[in-house]
Parts: sequence; structure tokens; C-alpha cells
Amino acid sequence: MALYITGHKIPDSDSICSAIALAYLKNQLGIEAIACKQGDINPESAFILEKFGFDEPMTKTSYAGEDTFITDTTDLALCPDDILDANVVGVVDHHKLGDLTTSTPLEGWIRPVGCSNTIVKEMFDHHNVEIPADIAGIMTCAILSDTVIFKSPTCTDEDVKAVEELSKIAGIEDPKALGMELFKVKSAVEGTPMRDLVLRDFKAFDMSGTQVGIGQLETVDLSMFDEIKADLLEDLGKLKEEKGLHSALLLLTDIMQEGSELLVVSDDISKIEEAFGATVSDDKVWLNGVLSRKKQVVPFLEKVFRG
Repeated sequence: MALYITGHKIPDSDSICSAIALAYLKNQLGIEAIACKQGDINPESAFILEKFGFDEPMTKTSYAGEDTFITDTTDLALCPDDILDANVVGVVDHHKLGDLTTSTPLEGWIRPVGCSNTIVKEMFDHHNVEIPADIAGIMTCAILSDTVIFKSPTCTDEDVKAVEELSKIAGIEDPKALGMELFKVKSAVEGTPMRDLVLRDFKAFDMSGTQVGIGQLETVDLSMFDEIKADLLEDLGKLKEEKGLHSALLLLTDIMQEGSELLVVSDDISKIEEAFGATVSDDKVWLNGVLSRKKQVVPFLEKVFRG
């Protein structure tokens, strides 16, 4: 029976690239493994895969009865809907420990680093398996993306070291220049439907029984959103109602200014203001220095909703 490796719903580059890299590693170790995704890939991921000659992983949303390895999340809400009916044999993640549970022991690789692919690099090293140039290339890109080219507070020395080693294998002479290229692709908004932008990197979180959705769009120039912020807010409101969320938030992150403008649609805006110690005006608030949803947004909201 094949082992299916998949990341979270609405996959990002870390989720996609770590699934591909893990599948390669497992196959090298004699375990038939298949990289999967739960949904459509974003423009950045498409760029990465094309650059290094990969096809998209297969789309698979049902895993009941299947051997499954989860990457880039341990939150039940972000896993496949039937994951509790699957045989979860392992997890790789760099987020907080979520609520995914298993009935049998599993292989667990959870580290406080900036990217799941940094952990996958450790797994290759642990098993003494050589990383091919193309695999090293996509892993490099994923780490550059997740760490915001090393600017994110989630970035660690391990992430920097991993990029240094992987980029040499991949023949990437200037990783930071590649990172800027990635963010230009990620920033593209022209002609893209509002719902696609809102959902490009959107995750729903259960915060003590309260459902909060948080999306993030990263750019090298925040002004490109000036003409569409009202439309983004309108669609954010529609998504909130459709999903039955208490709050729907969208981070517009400027990696050059090193901060984010937060768009807010909420049943209780005071909760959002309390979380960040800031006043929401016209459904928006600037959060200086905030680049990471994982480290600088989710924990503060969770604290408020715990009461």
C-alpha cells in the first residue's frame, strides 16, 4: 500500500515542496510514497515547480483507510476532512502542536524553525540520503518564502544554514535574489478575482471554540493593494458569512517596510484591538514589524479568545 504525503488545505509552497521532497526521501528509503495536495496551488508554487521541472502533486482530498504522512500542520481543521479515519504514520511541522491525534505511535518531526522544508533537510541528513539538485531547488525556495527571505521572526539559524547548503546543491548563486523573484510572483494581483486573493494563503483556526480565519498576502510594495482594499474587505465579509466565522482577517504584508496592514471583518472588533493593542479604523489597522501570522498574529488572538 502506498504512503500518501500531503500538506494543509489551501496549500502554500512549503506544503507543496515538503510533500514532494518527503515523497522522494521515503521512496529512496524503500517506501512507496506519493506526494499529494488538497487543493489548487498558488502562483508562487507554480513558478517554483516550473523553474525546477516538477509537475504538480496529485490532488487528493480523501485519505480514509490510507497510510498518510502529514506535513506543515498538525491542526485538525487544516488536515483532510477524513484524516481521523486514515492511518497517520507521521507528521512534519514547524507550527504549534495542534489537535490531530492518532490511535497508534507515529514518526514525528516537529521543530521550532521557519519552514517545514528545513526539517525535511534534517531528515535527509539523518538518513544519509543525497538530495538531488531539483529537490534542493524547491526546498530552497520554500524556505526563502516561509522565512520572508530570512526577515521573519520565525527564521532561525537552522533555516539560514539549510538554504546555504541546499542552494549550493541546486546551483543557486544568489538565494536572496531568487527570494525577491518569488515575492514578485507572489505579489501579482492584476486580473486575479478577489476570492482567489483572499484564499491564496488563508487558514481557519479554532480558538477556544471560536472560528477565526486569517489570510495573508505578501508583497514588495503595499501600494499595489490601494485600489482593491475595499473589494478585498467586501469579499472577506462574504467569506466570513459563508464559513460561519467570528472574524475574517487578511494581512497585507509589505516585506520591504517590514509590517502588515490588517483588514478586519469581525463580530467583535474589540477582540482584535485587544489582541494587538491597536485601534481598528475603517476596518483596517497597521501592525508595524508584523510579518509572521504564525508567531505574531495567531498567538495574540488565541490569548484573547481564551478569555
